[in-house]
Amino acid sequence: MDDEVDLLIVGAGPTGLFAAYYAGFRGMSVTLVDSLPEAGGQVTAMYPEKMIFDVAGFPAIKGRDLVAGLVEQAAQYKPHYLLGMQARTLEDLPDGRLRVGMADGSTVTTAAVLITAGMGEFTPRPLPAGNEWLGRGLVHFVPQLDVYAGQDVVVVGGGDSAFDWALALHPIARSVTLVHRRPGFRAHEGTIKVVRELGVPIIVDVQVSALRGSPELAEVELSHKDGSHQVLPAQAVVAALGFTADLGPIESWGFEIHKRAVTVDTTMRTTRERIFAAGDIAEYPGKVKLIATGFGEAATAVNNIAVALNPDAHLFPGHSSNAG
Repeated sequence: MDDEVDLLIVGAGPTGLFAAYYAGFRGMSVTLVDSLPEAGGQVTAMYPEKMIFDVAGFPAIKGRDLVAGLVEQAAQYKPHYLLGMQARTLEDLPDGRLRVGMADGSTVTTAAVLITAGMGEFTPRPLPAGNEWLGRGLVHFVPQLDVYAGQDVVVVGGGDSAFDWALALHPIARSVTLVHRRPGFRAHEGTIKVVRELGVPIIVDVQVSALRGSPELAEVELSHKDGSHQVLPAQAVVAALGFTADLGPIESWGFEIHKRAVTVDTTMRTTRERIFAAGDIAEYPGKVKLIATGFGEAATAVNNIAVALNPDAHLFPGHSSNAG
């Protein structure tokens, strides 16, 4: 199945979703493609239940609620979604348009491309011991908090995600224990302080040596540096060990890439005509990687795409409050 649109957005995370709304506002037809099976990108996949505190207008908003609002906002212009699909090839057509080939053999012909792929395709770092329990008590992300009600949960890791999950699960699970292989942490000091004040047990200088149960996960064995072992009850383990990111096929699309990010100018254009980038994947001097930044970059990119597609169009679209 082939598709023809004004704008193809590669990446359906928050930046891509807002770009879809803004492109519709500017009168463009839009298709979004994402290798994940749901819209929302890393927010949906990694922290849908966590609170986000730095989105303008929301003192605090849960990740999944932010995504739901962005999807609803874009829906008024009826964008087409290609979810669970990977964009692989890019071809210049004689009429100046671009053809993007998908992993399943289908194509999208588009006048412009906006890449909002975040950090690219990400793979969680595995837990060295017990990874065969993945999906059977062992998870890397927590898509829904309430399934852990009444359970003993062990969170493995020392970064922001590990402490955030410990904080979020504390009022729901029967018990939460955080374990880390080093005495120091990479997490924000404020979050560490809150977790400690809640009385969450934190065990350091240990490795997870085994996960056991029959047939359900029942316990976690820890190995201390002094050679001693400790067993914790656990029906769930959250391995928050970080992830590796890969730009995937778009890395071969012919634009400039610096430190796994796409170089853009002040219009958010890449080094290729009619290909733009916004959000975490876009790089320029002074870049700050925040969801809020991505929203502004999406608007900048879409307004400049509008002019690239129609030189008679105005860069400034007017205020949305006057559009009704």
